[in-house]
Order: sequence, then structure tokens, then C-alpha cells
Amino acid sequence: MSTVDDNIGDIEAIERATIVGVSPAELEPLDDWLLPYDAGTIGRAHSAVPLQHDHCDPSAIAEIESRYRARGLRPSFRLADVATFDPLRDELRRRGYREKQATLVQSATCEAMLRAARDAPAETAPAPDVSWAATFSGEGFDPVDAAHRTGAFARAPGVLFASVRENARAVAVGVAALAHGWAGVHGMRTARARRGEGLAGRVLAGLAVAALERGVSKAFLQVQEDNAPARALYRRAGFATLWRYAYWQQP
Repeated sequence: MSTVDDNIGDIEAIERATIVGVSPAELEPLDDWLLPYDAGTIGRAHSAVPLQHDHCDPSAIAEIESRYRARGLRPSFRLADVATFDPLRDELRRRGYREKQATLVQSATCEAMLRAARDAPAETAPAPDVSWAATFSGEGFDPVDAAHRTGAFARAPGVLFASVRENARAVAVGVAALAHGWAGVHGMRTARARRGEGLAGRVLAGLAVAALERGVSKAFLQVQEDNAPARALYRRAGFATLWRYAYWQQP
């Protein structure tokens, strides 16, 4: 499904920017791989990921496994759905790994994101306040996971926290981490009672305004393939799929 294999720089920049946004406790390069290490709940923060889609070396799996296990972490691989990685997937299956959580990497221009707002764009700040965090961890969300993600986002350099406010209370929130020439969008959440009002579009527009002001003109995000409402929102904001990936883990 990849549409950027002819632009290797974009693939590597997006993968590096992805890791910046989730702030793992440790990050280690290994040949053409990035190995983030973290004990938290964010899959991207503790899954090995290749930086290119044009070649693979299944022999790297054993070394990657060893490095994760040496840190007390379960090995996990995040692989794009491209034919080049078929030998990697075959070897992982042989080792007992299984595929889970199909996810789409999508991109848009920040100018296109502005069109997602039906009303004024959200405001942004360099750090989350109590109201932002309360909405992010609100009804329907795992509070432990929310606390971990909020802390990880806050550690990211060049981070922007967006929120739509009513009487100073956040009702929709999101994050963008500016890195490697991209605005990586994360943490899009709307209070359960306020969904369907176009608030998330205002969050995207607010992040786009702030990114453009800082000289960043393109954005990417990651959305689970089965999340139809989110995909519809992102489509209205100009996002199109670059590639699909899944996590590979042993049961």
C-alpha cells in the first residue's frame, strides 16, 4: 500500500518523527532500524521499526530480540505492509509472532488541515494544563494509559497541545510534535458528550495554524484501520494513506 517508496527520505523522516512524538525512555539505532525502549503503554515507543521500505534482513531479528530482552522488554516489531518485508514476516511467523492492530500512516498538507474546521481553530499551548489532561483521560479512556501518553507527549521537543475551550474547560484536545520537517499529530480526543459537533476538526486546524507559523507545512498521523469515524475526519482534513503497518508480537 505504500505510496512513498520512491521517496526514501519521507519514510525515514516520518519514522524518526514518530519516535520523537512518543518519547521513549531510550532509543538505539541498529543498522537500518530504530529500536525504541520503553515500559509504558504506547506501542510505537517499544517496537522496533525499519527506516526504509526497499530492503530487509531477517537475520536482524535475533539481535533485536536480544536487545529488548536484555532490558526486560518483550520484543515487538512494527512493519509496513510492503512486499519487501515478506521475508521478515515469514521469519517472525516461524518464531511464533502474530500480527495485530493494523494501522494506517497518513499525511496531509497543513493548508488542507485548515479546511477541517467549521468554526475557529483550537488554541495551542506548549504544555498540557489540568483541563487538557482531564479531557484526554475522560470518560471512555483508560486513565493509566492516558497519564502515560500525556507524560510522553509533554517530553517531546517542539510539542504543541491544542484544545477547544468552553468557559475555560477543554472539550476536545490533540497534540502535534514538530520534528524532521513534519508535524506528527497524536492524541486526538473529544469529550464523549460532545462528539459529532466538529470539534476535532477545529483541533486539527489549530495544530495546522501553529505548525505553519513555525515553518512546518506537512503533517502525518497514525490511525487504526478499523476506526471509521476517525478516518472520515482525517479524510475531510486532506489526509491520505501512505502505508499500512501492523505490530508483530509473540502471544
